[in-house]
Formats: sequence, structure tokens, C-alpha cells
Amino acid sequence: MRRTVLAFLFAALTTFAANASIKSYTKDAEGVNFVLDIGSMKLRVCQPDVIEVRYTMLPQMANRPSLVINNPWSTPTEFTVAEQGETIVITTKRLRIVVDKATNGVSYFDLSGGLVLAEDGAAGKTQNRLQFAGIATTTCETVFKSPADEALFGLGCHPLDSLAINYKGREQEMLIKYMTGAIPVMLSTKGYGLLWDNYSPSKFNGTLAGNTKYSYVSESGKFVDYFFFYGPSFDKIISLYRDATGRAPMFGKWAFGLFQSQDRYKSQDEVLTAGSKYRAAHIPVDVIVQDWYYWDPLPIGSHVMNPTAYPNPKAMVDELHSKNLHAMISIWPVFGKGTPNFDALRAMDGLTSITWDNVVTHTFDTYYDAHNPRARELYWQQARDSLVGRYGWDAWWIDQCEPDNGTLLDARRLATFYTGKGIDFYNTYSLMHTEGVYTKWRRDIPGKRAFFLARQAFAGQQRNGATLWSSDISCSWHDFKDQVPQGINACASGIPYWTSDIGGYHYHWQAPDWSQPDFRELFTRWFQFGAFCPVFRIHGKGERALFSSNWDEATRSTLLNFDNLRYRLLPYIYSLAGKTTQDQYTMLRSLAFLVNPVTDAGATSRPVYLPRGGWYDFWTGKMMAGGTSLTASAPVDILPLYVRAGSVIPMGPRMEYATEKPADTLELRVYPGANGQFTLYEDENETYNYEKGQFATIDFGWNDANKTLTIGDTKGTFPGQLKKRVFKIVIVSEGKGIGEAAAVAPDKVVTYLGKAMPVKMTPPVKAGPASSKKKP
Repeated sequence: MRRTVLAFLFAALTTFAANASIKSYTKDAEGVNFVLDIGSMKLRVCQPDVIEVRYTMLPQMANRPSLVINNPWSTPTEFTVAEQGETIVITTKRLRIVVDKATNGVSYFDLSGGLVLAEDGAAGKTQNRLQFAGIATTTCETVFKSPADEALFGLGCHPLDSLAINYKGREQEMLIKYMTGAIPVMLSTKGYGLLWDNYSPSKFNGTLAGNTKYSYVSESGKFVDYFFFYGPSFDKIISLYRDATGRAPMFGKWAFGLFQSQDRYKSQDEVLTAGSKYRAAHIPVDVIVQDWYYWDPLPIGSHVMNPTAYPNPKAMVDELHSKNLHAMISIWPVFGKGTPNFDALRAMDGLTSITWDNVVTHTFDTYYDAHNPRARELYWQQARDSLVGRYGWDAWWIDQCEPDNGTLLDARRLATFYTGKGIDFYNTYSLMHTEGVYTKWRRDIPGKRAFFLARQAFAGQQRNGATLWSSDISCSWHDFKDQVPQGINACASGIPYWTSDIGGYHYHWQAPDWSQPDFRELFTRWFQFGAFCPVFRIHGKGERALFSSNWDEATRSTLLNFDNLRYRLLPYIYSLAGKTTQDQYTMLRSLAFLVNPVTDAGATSRPVYLPRGGWYDFWTGKMMAGGTSLTASAPVDILPLYVRAGSVIPMGPRMEYATEKPADTLELRVYPGANGQFTLYEDENETYNYEKGQFATIDFGWNDANKTLTIGDTKGTFPGQLKKRVFKIVIVSEGKGIGEAAAVAPDKVVTYLGKAMPVKMTPPVKAGPASSKKKP
């Protein structure tokens, strides 16, 4: 019923839109200020391809600092302003922005005159006075025109959403709550991106006017505020978004290995046993995770590990470290009454009125105010001194950071944060919470890269060393299938690191019987998918560690094959992480590897579309023409996996943890049929010295015409850098340079001393067709 009422209210907003025409305008160093017959508008030229638009129907534009944007753009951007008939034209080095005098509608054109995006005239930006939860608000709405051939991506991770990955022609609720995310960032195939800088509950509607328009409506705001980014490539759009909101820092190399987690290890002995069994079986893993309720029987937020179950937490973490394992612990932003931490936060007005109905104790426990800088400081000190710093944990699992208060969403609207009413800061709790712990970690634990696993994310959260995970999904094929588009859209929203619970978290809130064939198959397929996600995590109810007796030998063999493949690909994966930080890259996307997860039970084949160009089957080395569809064989031990012609893929040795062996000998797999390039990135793996320029890169370029691999000069230095290394070059063909195993007979072995060297491959490489006349 509530959703119906909200839908009616949202639909009603456009009914009373005012036609706010332009009365006058002035130019300043930042942009152009418009006086309207009702309200005002500010068009800020942040840089030649980033434009901010603010509009208000109120008498004066409010001065509200952004929680999302952290780029001051202190250096003015050159632009011109001119009147052309009934329009005002603002021109930068990359854009022409045309403002209609009669409607204040804004349109964006490239410099050749091509239309990129247009507001919907007078309805493009509107506000209305309404009430939500008894709160008098001013709503904010934008409406844009959308051509028929446009596709729209992003808007965050919505774990239970089974609808199309493309938001064209569909709706999406944009309010963060349990099992629902919201990142107000959208990318268009027309070459632009949008960021709505509003934090209240909102809704995207891509169905307007027969899917020819879309809107974004927020319940509350002093002014409409959005940012326009012009690419036209997705990489450029995301780079501009991160320029505006903050770069993603590097994780330690270990964070790209396997995480072993379970709900839950209940004692120090269970934690250590998990690590020991992995090491005894020589199974690659890097992280052992302590999930919640280690504090039992004390209230949540006590930050005390039960001394009976965990007699010496410091010794436990130290023992994990001695086995080259990293340790992650779950610490929540929720506090039960009767603890010193609760009392200290309450005394300094650091608690909210938002409570969680604790599913274990059935008490109503309280969230601290993550918007309050003093509360963030005290929260950090409590966790640092009781757990993180005291015992030496390496990573922090941030659960329950919506904040989750069940179905009592109006209580969150009515709450009061340090920054204002809950309705106005509804979606930014996880952003501010991760900002608090990340900045304090950087200050107090300077030699160790931070890693935070967060259940929710908002725009800008990538700057806080946070990985988004898709919450408490079920152990089902349905939920597994949903993860693929949700991971892609989360990363299209500018958040580069995303993961899911491999196998799902629960089966009707119990542990499934993982020894049963149907659950073994589900876990195997999910594990194959997880091996190609930015972060690789096993978690959920029931024993599913790779050493578990729940797996028969055939299942274990497949799991180990993909675990080993992940570790052999770490030079490639870590280089993409470096590219993410240095060049604002996005990992979860189609590039060299085309990954096709099998998400249907019992499937032994899968339809695959290969984009234009040549493609190699990773498992057989067979080359196929792109621009066509095929049915890929997919027995349970095979994930359909293709590599684009021209790719150069560095592969390391088999390892049991990410830094076990130096990368002094790498296998370079070259996939002929097109020119290609790859940049290997390396640093110290753990410190933040890369921010001071202490990292190195090596460029590899493949010239397909003359069959030459050029290895470039090593650029940059860092402590511990290799001065000499061996590259085993393999030209992939059918039956050669395939699968996880190292190639038996490389085509050439070269010693590299840091100076550029061309490597001519002889005899000439023969490659199959590189394209097809068929259109995608």
C-alpha cells in the first residue's frame, strides 16, 4: 500500500511544474547564474566535460556542502557565453551547452553539433511542496529525453532485482535499505553520465512517455542538483566521476586472493583450524574471516571477544600471520545498552534514534551517528583500541550499514543526524561511516593498506577503501543469476570493487546440505564466477571451505582448478588494480577476458555472443570469429571463457598466497590475430608509498603484422623492485598455451633487465579469422 501511495505522489509531482523562464543572467569565474521568474539556476563549468546544474524554486539558492563531491575545482575553466536567438550558449573545449530562455531547459551538444542529452524543457527541473512521514519537504525532480536506441546502466547494486540490466523502460527505487542499494550514478550509451547529488529517498523512472523520457525524483531537497559528465566512452565518464568524487585507493595484493569466511566461526580454535587446513592441503587462500557474534554473551558494540571462546585474540591473529594469512573481523555500527561504548557515545550525543531489532537477542540496539565527526572519531577509537589496533586485524567487515531498521523506514526519515533531518541524509550513512574508519585507519595505521567490506555503498564511497558486497542473498540459482547484472551495474556506478557471497548466504535462513549434488553444482558455478570478480569471497551458512568433506573429489578438483587459475592470474589482476587507482579503470567489464557464467541448474552448454574481432577459447586455444553467436560447451568443470585476439596476459606461478613467490618468472600468453598492449603494474603490495610515486610499470606491445612482442623499459621504482626477470613467451594456438596449467614449451624465453627489447617470434604465427560480416 505504501509503495502505491508513493508512486502516486511521485507521479503527481510533474502535474504542477512551474514554467520558470529566464529573466537575466550573469557570468562569473565558475559558470553562469540565472535569475528566473520563479527561483534561480546555477550552471557551473567544473571542467570542459563536467557541468553541474543547480535549480531552486525558492527565493534563494541554499549553500549546502556536498558529502559526495570532494573536488573543489579551484582552477577556473575557460568557457564563453553568448546569446543566440532565444537561447544562451555556453561553450567549453569539449561541449556546447544550450539553455532555453523560455523554459530554462538545458541541452548538451558535442562540438560538432551532435545532441548528447536534453532536459525535457519546462519539465526538466521541478520542485513541489509535499509531505513524507509527516515532514514538510520540497521535492526535486529532473526529466530528460531519451531516444529509442539509448541504453542506461548503473544506479548501484540491487541484490534481488531480476529485471533487465538496462534501465531503459523500467523503474528503480533509490533508497538504501536491507537488500536494496542506491548509487545515484547513471551511464548512457549516448556518451554521457549523470550524478544526482541528493541523499533523500528517490526513484528512477525510465518508462515516461512510452520510454522516450526518464526522471529522477527525490523526496526532499533545497534545490535540484546534478552533474553531467561527457565521455563519450564509459571509461572516460567513470574517470570524470572519480575525479569529482575521489579515486579508489589500492588494496594490499592479498586482497585479490581468496577470502575464506563462514557464518560463523565460534571460537579461536575454529578460526585457526580453518587456516591450518588450507595450508596443510596446500590450497591457495589469503584471508580468514571472523564473522559476527564473537562478543556473545555481551551486547553488540561491546567490542569484546568472548574470552572463553577466544582466550587470546592477539595470539590467534599472530598465528594466522605466521601462516601468511590475513585476518578480517566483522565490526558493526550498532550498540546495545549497558556497554561502556554505548554510554560514551550517548554522553556526547553520538547516537541516533534509529534502532535494529536484534535477531539474536530481540533487543532494539542503536546506531551511532556516522554523520557526526566527533562520533566517528569516538567510534574509531573504541574499535581501534578494543579490536583492530589491539590485536592487529588486517581488514574490517562493515555489516549492517544501511542502517537497517527493518520496515520502519519512516523512523529513518524522522531521525535527526548531526547534519540534519534523516530524510535529507537517508542514503549517505554508509558513505560517512566508511569515510570515518578509512581516514582514521590512514592516520593511525599508516603502514598497512585499509580494506573494508561494506554491505552498502553510495556515490563517492570508492575513495574510502571499500568493497561493496551484495548482502544476504540466498543459496539459489535465482539469486546467483541476479548477481551478474548487479555486479556490472554496481561497477558501472563508479564503485570498482564488488563481490558476492559465493554460494549465497542462506537457504531459507538455514545452512544447505553442501554434500548434495544440486548444491555442489550451485557452489561450483558460483565459484567459477567469483574467480573473475574483483574480490573473491566464500561466505555463508554451512561448511564450504575448499578442504571440506562436503565436496566429492570431482567437485574439489574443479574448485581447485579455478582457485589456482585466480592465483596464476594475479599479475594480470593486480595490474588492473593499479590501473583502477592510477587511470580510474573498471575491472568488472568486457575487455581481454569474456566471462560467461553458467547460471542455470543442470546446464551443460550456454549461448554466447562474441563481439567483433577474433576470440580464443581459453581452454582449447581454438580461435573463433567475432560478431556472431555460438553455443558453448559448458560441462560443470568448465566456465565458458574467451580471450580477445591481441591480448597479452601475464601469468605467474602457482602459489598458496598472493605474495608467496616473487614475480621473477612470468608466462606471457600472446593471443595473435590483432595488435594488442598490456601494462604490468607492481609496487610494494602493502604500503601507501605508491601515492608518492613508488611503483613501476612495464608495457608489452604485440605487433601482429611482424609477429613481434616489444617489452618496454621499466618505468618507475620502488623498494624491493626486481632488477632481473625471465619472461616465457607463449603464442597461443589450438592446444597450446591453454587452461590453468603452465605451458610446457614456451615459444621463447628471454631474460629482461629493465631495458626495452623487441622479441621477434619465429616461425610466423598463423591465426584464424579475426572478424565476421555478421552484425551484432
